[in-house]
Amino acid sequence: MVEFSLATAANFIDEDDELDEEPGEVVESAPPLKEGEEREIRCSDGTSLKKKLLKLGHGLETPEFGDEVTVHYVGFLLDGTKFVSTRGEDQPFTFKLGKGLLVSGLDHGIMTMTRGETALFTLPPELAYGVKGTDGVPPNAATLFEIELVSWITVVDVCKDGGILKRIMAKGDQTGPPGELDEVLVRYSATTTDGAIVSKTAEEGVEFYVRDGHFCQAIPKAIKTMKRGEKVNLIVQHQYAFSDGVKNSTFSSPLVPSGSELSIDLELVSFKPVIDVTGNFGVLKKILKEGEGTHTANESTAVSIRYLAKLEDGTLFEKKGLDGEKPWDFTTDEGVSVCVCVPSHTHKMSYFTVFLENAFQMNKL
Repeated sequence: MVEFSLATAANFIDEDDELDEEPGEVVESAPPLKEGEEREIRCSDGTSLKKKLLKLGHGLETPEFGDEVTVHYVGFLLDGTKFVSTRGEDQPFTFKLGKGLLVSGLDHGIMTMTRGETALFTLPPELAYGVKGTDGVPPNAATLFEIELVSWITVVDVCKDGGILKRIMAKGDQTGPPGELDEVLVRYSATTTDGAIVSKTAEEGVEFYVRDGHFCQAIPKAIKTMKRGEKVNLIVQHQYAFSDGVKNSTFSSPLVPSGSELSIDLELVSFKPVIDVTGNFGVLKKILKEGEGTHTANESTAVSIRYLAKLEDGTLFEKKGLDGEKPWDFTTDEGVSVCVCVPSHTHKMSYFTVFLENAFQMNKL
């Protein structure tokens, strides 16, 4: 089991505010289209395009600028002449929204689509090929594009500088993200651009505190944006591939050539929340097992607990309610000679780290 250190707690710096996700473009809310219906989509620059729904998709989520989308598309002139298609070889096209890899109007249109949806977009020249046109498209020509949104991967710029791009491969549950003090269990595999593995966990994963970090700077920063069970791929630039400041790292930054990047497949298997009970890192509570209900012990509450107490070196100096003994029954406002840490919910199991200066000063937490 990973243990706390006083230095770890005292050096805690909350960086969560730096990791807030950047909002995507705001799209006006409107009732969902029905198959066969058409609607105008207005862009922020005053231009507009038309969307006709051909086939309903699945769910309610839509991609945002920066996400990696996979689509099939067929482009037509208004007279029905086809000038481009991915259908011939049945090879969908994958690109990042907002980078202008197709035409700008399609970026705006695809943002309104759900997974599996097919729609027909009518683009004015200024949102398509403009005054120059392209092969098969005359100058100043309006165009039609039939788009099927096959899938997409959400991409998050973790540090807002392009240094860590997180591609969400599998969503987690609603638990998380972990905080700086929390203990996490992760699996990962890190490779260079040529496919060489530079670090990989065993199947059971590795456990560490977020604040301590692990392997390289990118991993703890990304973890603070993840939910339990989430699987991601990180594209890590050189400035975040270093192990500088990461506790107990065996990784040497020269393994990554200057200016190159790492690809890290990362899974947040689980995590244990850690709470600074006293506000000064004197008592830290790690939740090992969640309790039942919402009722918590407060002043003058009769409680029954089992516990064992050890020194930092593992020496057991006290235990109650274990190995056949009866649980310890007492009232929370009773005077006791040592710090008594009372779990807040019934059947909740917690691990407390109590630093010496707090151990004999407090009778209840």
